[in-house]
Amino acid sequence: MDNKFYVFGAHSRAQTVAVYIQYLYPETSIEAYLVNNDEKNAAHINGVPVILLDKNTKLHCEYPVFLGTRSIYHENLAKTARNFGIQKIYPVTVDMDLKLRNAYLQKYFSSIGRKFAKINDADSLGKKNEREVPEIQACVYVAKSIFDKPLQKETELAGYEKIIQVGAALTQERLEESGIIDFTGENISGRNKQFCELTGLYWIWKHAKEDVVGLVHYRRHFVLPKDWKARTQKYGIDVILPVPLYVAPSVEGNYRERHVSEDWDIMMNYLKQHDVGTFEQAEEVFGKNLYSPCNMFIMRREVLNDLCEWMFPIIETVAEEQGMREDAYQNRYPGFLSERLITLFFEMHRDRYKVVYADKNFLP
Repeated sequence: MDNKFYVFGAHSRAQTVAVYIQYLYPETSIEAYLVNNDEKNAAHINGVPVILLDKNTKLHCEYPVFLGTRSIYHENLAKTARNFGIQKIYPVTVDMDLKLRNAYLQKYFSSIGRKFAKINDADSLGKKNEREVPEIQACVYVAKSIFDKPLQKETELAGYEKIIQVGAALTQERLEESGIIDFTGENISGRNKQFCELTGLYWIWKHAKEDVVGLVHYRRHFVLPKDWKARTQKYGIDVILPVPLYVAPSVEGNYRERHVSEDWDIMMNYLKQHDVGTFEQAEEVFGKNLYSPCNMFIMRREVLNDLCEWMFPIIETVAEEQGMREDAYQNRYPGFLSERLITLFFEMHRDRYKVVYADKNFLP
């Protein structure tokens, strides 16, 4: 590994790449973040310069450059890097990001005296149950809406997965005949444009009967070993969450940069008013850099009940105060907040529930 490197990009994704590399290879340091567009960027990030490339820019051609942006930009950025004479070009693909993230977390968890336990790694799962346990009933619900863009290639669901049509109250169109919809019984289906997959979560909370329930997305699924249900029983696992994501400058700071800060303030004020201890833990967790994204999980039904009874009043309070937004993306703030709250809940109850992690995929 070279001692100096560049990262193409200056947003959270690029900063995360730089953190992973420097943490895993302490002898290295980032020379600069490179950008080639007119977006507003800081002049420096944690003391590292952000260089807007032009024809007069001089770079160290011997340094490698990591393409820390969305993959759709990689081809153009690689061409730009070559035009500046750089030969060592490393696109940070989904696979590379996954490897870097897992290696980072393994080292980080070890440094703080915790085990980074993954469902596909039996050696990391800890103590086994000494008695035989019955096979569990499990269902991982796959949130899908008629408003979702179609997949480039249809993929068969796993045997334990079932589609749940979210936002079913907003349309008479059905994805499947006699399929599961989030518009039966007690539900919040009509709020799907704002609550996103949380309308599916709410329905699962109120109606699912399986011993173990999960929620994933039609594009995002967990990567699980074939015997994951047996492992859940064998090792007494309560919860499976996505492998945590590192975000800069912190969980809170990242939210404020990408979304509406007032949402965060209302959420934190709720915690402070209802439980100062929880508020203090939230400040600590959200002041760090890791959270499990995407509102994905697999957990025992009684654990789901504990989570939802705690979380939904918080989300409802923020939504009542902030209302609807014209910006369709920012209108989804209840779902963005819940990602952070799920992480907080399981950090607060680390001694109560056995939590392990699983990688997730993304279907284009």
